[in-house]
Amino acid sequence: MTPQELKNSILQRAIQGKLVEQRPEEGTGEELYRQIQDEKQKLINEGKIKAEKPLPEITEDEVPFEIPESWKWVFLGYIGDWSSGATPSRTKQEYYGGDIPWLKTGDLNDGYVSDVPEYITELALTETSVRLNPIGSVLMAMYGATIGKLAILKTPITTNQACCACIPYYGIDNRYLFFFLMAFRQRFIKMGEGGAQPNISKEKIVNTIFPLPPLAEQKRIVTKIEELLPLIDRYEKAWTKLEDFNKRFPVDMQKSILQLAIQGKLVEQHPEEGTGEELYQQIQTEKQKLCEAGKIKKQISLEEITEDETSIEIPSSWRWVKLQTIAKCITDGEHKTPHRISSYAGYYLLSARNIKDGFIQLDDVDYVDENEYNIISKRCNPQKGDLLISCSGSVGRVAVIKDENKYVMVRSAAMVSPIDVDSDYLMYVMQSGLLQEQMKNRTKQTAQANLFQAAICNLVIPLPPLAEQKRIVAKIEELLPLCERLKLENKL
Repeated sequence: MTPQELKNSILQRAIQGKLVEQRPEEGTGEELYRQIQDEKQKLINEGKIKAEKPLPEITEDEVPFEIPESWKWVFLGYIGDWSSGATPSRTKQEYYGGDIPWLKTGDLNDGYVSDVPEYITELALTETSVRLNPIGSVLMAMYGATIGKLAILKTPITTNQACCACIPYYGIDNRYLFFFLMAFRQRFIKMGEGGAQPNISKEKIVNTIFPLPPLAEQKRIVTKIEELLPLIDRYEKAWTKLEDFNKRFPVDMQKSILQLAIQGKLVEQHPEEGTGEELYQQIQTEKQKLCEAGKIKKQISLEEITEDETSIEIPSSWRWVKLQTIAKCITDGEHKTPHRISSYAGYYLLSARNIKDGFIQLDDVDYVDENEYNIISKRCNPQKGDLLISCSGSVGRVAVIKDENKYVMVRSAAMVSPIDVDSDYLMYVMQSGLLQEQMKNRTKQTAQANLFQAAICNLVIPLPPLAEQKRIVAKIEELLPLCERLKLENKL
């Protein structure tokens, strides 16, 4: 149960007579109602309030729930003097800047109000229909998104026309009325539905039925509610922390899985699978052959590996390497503006926006024709098994090409073609906090964030034996669906 649901439940029990016991010695709602009507007639006779047309009898169909026998259903119009406010003409400067508070519905706070941002003058009070509502008045918003917002006045205040104010008659505890209106808020909101702007009227409010207990019981109900509200506040804080934890947990769990993976703690090491050093030397031998055959271009000089880049411990059978040393090619996409075509002709033009974490998004992709493809593919020609990195704007998203489609790229994307390294292992390493931090530190901030080719080449990754890489990938792909399932459950 959410904190709001708990609060609603308590308020509902309060107005149904289920929050405190009934005491015969406190009288009945009927007796109190007669006293209220006598008081009302006295005020009418004294000219302090106007007489209004009698409201119709309350029918059984109008009664939303059962109340104790000692209570009575009455109309809200019978328990207080209700009035909507007004807005003095803005063209008359002499109406504004006085010392009389003038409240707008945005100032309502579901609590006590003693000060507001705007003030009007005595002249506005005299010449317009604004009413100065006394201390203790109960206010409710009638228009727009604030319908049902409430306040109790701690100082005399006027209001605009979007606010309705009630001066309760003797025998009505203003806090009980306040909590009743809060409990009925959703009903008032529904009353306001259907128009261009949601709104209710003073007439709808005064025609709403109200469960009237004896005054002493009203006060006991209020005392009990005010005793429970701090407990609800404490519950809300605990519930919010739990909700926040539940939302973060799948993401934190995913980060932890990747962190364990790059530390060699997700699967055990098998000596018979060799070492990262042995794999590294095999890759260098293969690179040398490719270089001598003219199949790879000369690569850039690399920086030394720093302690900051190897801040985590890895198994002794692994090795830290620069990304370029295990790749035959690292390049970004076409720097010139490609000529795009409007429909698919067999060739996709990828950019950073098409690279999502773990997959390539083709719902919003550009296309090029064969001629443009042949030109751009001389610079970058991603193949199945290559790793793509978003390197402009939202930097650091990665995906592996899993299909045989013909792709080229613009410069906001980069491509890594690994040698004897599992592409999925490389992708998960790049998604880890360690590599995301490295990419962030190497990103240049110009008009937008950019991760340049040299920075990608100098990224430092932990290299296990190839067989262990594959076992790591299998374990990650066994665990990540659990994280995704938790994310979906949190959204439900």
